[in-house]
Amino acid sequence: MLKFLRLIMWLAIAAIIVIAAMILVPQHRSSAKDLSFDAQWLPAHQDKTGEYVARVADCAACHTAEGGTPYAGGRAIASPFGTIYASNITPDKATGIGDWTLDEFRAALVDGIGKHGENLYPAMPYDNYRKLSEADIEALYTYFHDTLEPVENKVQATALSFPFNQRWGIRAWKWVGLPKVGFVPPSQDARIARGAYLVEGPGHCAACHSPRNLAFAQNGTDASDPDFLSGGVIDGWTAPDLRSADATIKSWSAADLDLFLASGRNAHAGVSGEMALAIRDSLQYLSDEDRAAMVAYLRSIAAYQPVAVTGEAAPKAAVARPAELKAGLDDATRKLLLTPENQPLGARLFMDNCAACHFADGKGAAGIFPALAGNATVTAKQSNGLVDTILHGAAIPSTAQRPAELKMPGFADRLSDDDVAALASFLRSAWGNSADPVSAKDVSALR
Repeated sequence: MLKFLRLIMWLAIAAIIVIAAMILVPQHRSSAKDLSFDAQWLPAHQDKTGEYVARVADCAACHTAEGGTPYAGGRAIASPFGTIYASNITPDKATGIGDWTLDEFRAALVDGIGKHGENLYPAMPYDNYRKLSEADIEALYTYFHDTLEPVENKVQATALSFPFNQRWGIRAWKWVGLPKVGFVPPSQDARIARGAYLVEGPGHCAACHSPRNLAFAQNGTDASDPDFLSGGVIDGWTAPDLRSADATIKSWSAADLDLFLASGRNAHAGVSGEMALAIRDSLQYLSDEDRAAMVAYLRSIAAYQPVAVTGEAAPKAAVARPAELKAGLDDATRKLLLTPENQPLGARLFMDNCAACHFADGKGAAGIFPALAGNATVTAKQSNGLVDTILHGAAIPSTAQRPAELKMPGFADRLSDDDVAALASFLRSAWGNSADPVSAKDVSALR
């Protein structure tokens, strides 16, 4: 018994020493030399003000509150551990980063270390930004520290519950969650290398589109990991698989994917959820060459055989007429939609509320109303995105290529939980879709 107590005592002492070291011993900060990768195609070389790099890195999506001043912070970011409030990154010295040095700025971006040595929550994707080049980091510093107008905005402090409010614990997470600093081109092909840098680094696509492991670290930050970009979950919404043999985009051409990145819509889909912010604030502003490089890289690492041309033409409005419905409809869906007598609730609700826009063949109208057949949000393993869209509506943002903002109304006031569950379950099983049904309890949790 005495030996056991001694063992417990020594283990406790060891734990105290480790915790004290994590709190008191200064953390390593990456240097400019660690991030010395350079190429003429880097975003920093396209705009001396640094604004273009800020667009590519999609800083606005998190650091701008709804209706707030750009980059002044305050946006509430949901996490599995509580709400995290994005900081003010304008040059205001009292509430922003006006008194930060370049070294402090770099440490925050790539090491997750704040000005005063505190560990930053990984809601900020510094695990991806570790691939940023020094040239791009300096451009970002120029933009946020020297170019923007300062905005005084004291952001609500993040206050997570114990033990997640103990920031020293993030240091332990970094040991298992952070990849090696620096970018290594995966190909001699300049366009593929360029696309890899944009996707893996500033674009931080893996932050949403890669799954998380038990430590909530990204399962893969580059294509050497088979889980990289194989689909993830953010705030209950599924970020679709972009890479595996079952990826929805396997039927998209390069032009389809490019158009989606530029405008948030194409003949197959319309943007929704957090990706709408990425389109609105970042991807629509990328140069044609940068978007093409991203597309080329994504198709180069795909497990599917990319298609060479866009799929069949968009359906005519006339497809909503029963006489023209038969072509392209599977027998089960045809029976449900074209037989008014004893029609199941889900099918009837679709015809009453959805068919006018998405059409009875589920193909929608190219670039206007998203297709529901084969739609990644509709067939996602987690139904939160679909249910939230039915309840609260959605909007495809205005972009330079597609200026019209398209809004779908919400049906929360019109449909009961049972109605929404029936409608969602129908959508997830019609036109060849195959996904689990939705329960009224699932709907109630999101209402």
